[in-house]
Amino acid sequence: MRIVEMWPMWTLLADITGWFLVHMGVSYLFFIMPDRWFIRLTDGKLPNSHGLREEIIYERYLRIRTWKDKPPDGGGLFPGGFAKKKFAILDKAYVSKFIRETRRGEWTHFGSMLPAPLFFMWNEPLYGWMMMIYAIIANVPFILIQRYNRIRLQRILRKLTEKSGNE
Repeated sequence: MRIVEMWPMWTLLADITGWFLVHMGVSYLFFIMPDRWFIRLTDGKLPNSHGLREEIIYERYLRIRTWKDKPPDGGGLFPGGFAKKKFAILDKAYVSKFIRETRRGEWTHFGSMLPAPLFFMWNEPLYGWMMMIYAIIANVPFILIQRYNRIRLQRILRKLTEKSGNE
């Protein structure tokens, strides 16, 4: 429901500024959250058959391998952030951290979609719905990338854990 009426140019400026503040604010909020909030008991375990099926869906139907490296990585946006664009070292601690950061990234993108209905406050309904569509288009691909990478990283962590147990 539109409660603030502005000239179209001011509305556009409010939309651009609003989305910038949402993306930066939510990103910073999740950046400062403690790592322990993103640790799960399943770390290090091979994904169950559901995870393997999910990986096949990502690869076969979404063709994620062809586009997953093209979007920008916001992990290094803040000092001390964790860039997820490239895999740095094959080490259990690093892979565990990477898995946690995929969860952080996934929740950051979910959180970035939540304020979308607020844009109805100053946009006409058509443009409010366009803001909702923007929120989905701008975040869902990143959520898919985080989930896909996490399945693969959990398999790597399991193999590293088994290898270190045999030594």
